Amino acid sequence: MKTIGLIGGMSWESTVTYYTRINQLINEQLGGLHSAKILLASVDFDEIEKCQLANEWEKSGEILEKEAQKLEQAGADFLMICTNTMHKVVPQIEKNLSIPILHIADATIAELQQHGIKKVALLGTKYTMTQDFYKQKIIDSGIDVWIPNEDIERINQIIFEELCHGKILASSKAAFCQIIDKAIAEGAEGVILGCTEIGLLIQQADVSLPVFDTTEIHSQKAVLFALEK
Repeated sequence: MKTIGLIGGMSWESTVTYYTRINQLINEQLGGLHSAKILLASVDFDEIEKCQLANEWEKSGEILEKEAQKLEQAGADFLMICTNTMHKVVPQIEKNLSIPILHIADATIAELQQHGIKKVALLGTKYTMTQDFYKQKIIDSGIDVWIPNEDIERINQIIFEELCHGKILASSKAAFCQIIDKAIAEGAEGVILGCTEIGLLIQQADVSLPVFDTTEIHSQKAVLFALEK
């Protein structure tokens, strides 16, 4: 079994889900008392979020790069960044690593293609929804992306002011469901929960469209990679 290096803390609420699901999935595969070999580096999200607000992406990349190098030196065979937004700095981090980073968008695209999705709604932080580092990867794969332009700030506020603090509010769930209804009206065939916290609020049972929870998809990909011979 390969050792998985997790860069978490962005937020720690969703990092808990990563740790739990990876261990559960390993045990489902191997049985007995088996669990995953994991090294976890958990950053102070306040530092990262301030970099995001100030558009200092290179500085935030340097913070994650240091953690990535520590994980490699500690024996990680590959890395996972436990957040969608900070995949913006993956090219910067990769330059000084000799182990791979499993990209969350690549894993999600593979899942979308497996389900034959041609148009998908992307919900996430305002950075993930509006910038090209994530969205363009999906478009380049031949899948149309619908963005809820009128609701970007509302979604971002729910993520940072509620979900990152572990607050799960019925009013926010209703708001997300209304936004997804708009996506359906615009022809979306599926919805990407493109922030690792959104899965804390929205599950498949809440909506009629196929839901692609990036935390779950990323975790499944990690387990497959860890068990590859």
